[in-house]
Amino acid sequence: MSKHGKKLKIIPLGGLGEVGKNMMAYEYDNQILIVDTGIMFPENDMLGVDYIIPDYEYLRNRAGQVVGIVITHGHEDHIGAIHHVLNDIHAPVYATPLTRGLIEVKLARNGASEKAELNTVEAGKSVEIGPFKIEFFHICHSIPDSVGLGITTPAGFIVHMSDFKFDHTPVDGWPTDYAKLAEFGNRGVDLLLSDSTNAERPGWTPSEMIIGPAFDKVFAEAKGRVIVATFASLISRIQQVADAASKNGRKMALAGPSMIDNVKIARKLGYLDIPDELLVPLDQALNMQNHKVAIMCTGSQGEPSSVVGRLSTGTNRQFDLKEGDTIVLSSHPIPGNEESISKTINRLLRRGAAVIYDGIAPVHVSGHASQEEQKLLINLVQPKHFMPIHGELRQLMRHADLAKQVGIPEENIIVVENGQVVELAGNKIKLGERIPGGYIFVDGESIGDIDHGVMREREMLARNGILLIDVNIDQSTGHLLHEPEIITRGFVSPGDAEALIPEVRKRVVEAVDGGGFDNEKEIVTAVKSYLHEETKRRPMIFVTMNRT
Repeated sequence: MSKHGKKLKIIPLGGLGEVGKNMMAYEYDNQILIVDTGIMFPENDMLGVDYIIPDYEYLRNRAGQVVGIVITHGHEDHIGAIHHVLNDIHAPVYATPLTRGLIEVKLARNGASEKAELNTVEAGKSVEIGPFKIEFFHICHSIPDSVGLGITTPAGFIVHMSDFKFDHTPVDGWPTDYAKLAEFGNRGVDLLLSDSTNAERPGWTPSEMIIGPAFDKVFAEAKGRVIVATFASLISRIQQVADAASKNGRKMALAGPSMIDNVKIARKLGYLDIPDELLVPLDQALNMQNHKVAIMCTGSQGEPSSVVGRLSTGTNRQFDLKEGDTIVLSSHPIPGNEESISKTINRLLRRGAAVIYDGIAPVHVSGHASQEEQKLLINLVQPKHFMPIHGELRQLMRHADLAKQVGIPEENIIVVENGQVVELAGNKIKLGERIPGGYIFVDGESIGDIDHGVMREREMLARNGILLIDVNIDQSTGHLLHEPEIITRGFVSPGDAEALIPEVRKRVVEAVDGGGFDNEKEIVTAVKSYLHEETKRRPMIFVTMNRT
């Protein structure tokens, strides 16, 4: 046990068993520290869902025990749910300057800024929050101002390594703080939690520096406009596009509110070095000569509502594709998005654009460590125990294998998914209780009202269509007052519907007027079996019944 005889609970609420919605909580003596509050983008079968946030009911029920929220960096899968969390939990937030700036933009956009207590921390500094002493140290990632955490608790010392890579030539010239990691190793680390996103990739992740020459080549060879799509929070990529535009005599314009807001805050804080004369408003860029323009926008994941998604379908309001445009998709597909990205690329090509993406030119590199970096981290930190985080189960398991390879005993490695509490006490790590760790779907203003049952219904509607039956029944006789009205949508073609509906109507009349009619389930059963016999399909059948 710890010197105080109490255990530390490590509570994964997001990011373990999936890529996205990263959220971890540490609980000691009824005081809770939250690390990150991310979102996840919906998979193809999650129809109508805007995004997904962690199920943090455990924390909502203990809101008064939360002593602080620490954010490691400004990507959506780490800050995207911050306004939801702060609506339920009033706790101080700690973040580095750029991350804090991006959080402020997000809170202002969601009308939650007046409630937040934001604190700026610098890499290399430490803060005490309840029983937790947190040391912030710089780590390389695809956004500046990313930090890892050294967390001292009465139950042990933990290193929480968020998204990272060991890039010796980062775009911002600020490599990972190897000295701090080595110092932690000398001090004695009880538990290391480390990013598993690229645990299946051998070797080293290439440096961001290789992208510069690739962009130069694209910008020099493009005869028309260059439109670069990436995440609005990928600040280092925005800098590289600005450098390539400047070098090749192009002005740079920004499309999309999130891109404009993030560039504004990053320039103001000094994380982007873009001269005023290089940036022009989008309206001005659209009236310039094509070969003198570069436009940065969102949509690298093929999202239908993004600028690139709308360009691919010809529905973008501000501007459309022109002959000779070159579109650069500068990101890796998020797992599950491969199909929508492929479809977007095909649509862009059909509309006459040249499309350059990771598969044909090095216009993106991962911001996550590959296997050799992950092994080097473990060797630097020399932890007693190891827990892989941030990744699907196959990636967590692969990361655990790597830890074994570099000498961590198998009994000291623990692999868990969201909702499985882990306990650290003294020199032991073990499984604790199980809590909810699922998905909370956000659909417009609706948060958590949609569950997997609704998702299944939406999928069935999309796959098999719908048949509506409206019946009016005489309350005294129990018979139909007039013929039932029947409407189909997304089930069969109008011609086929004309052939089917008379027989469906007949089955409804027989069910109601045939004697012994009880409720609408009898109508559904009679119609469902007939439709399956005729079409081998099962539409969703809804009956509205009025008794007058």
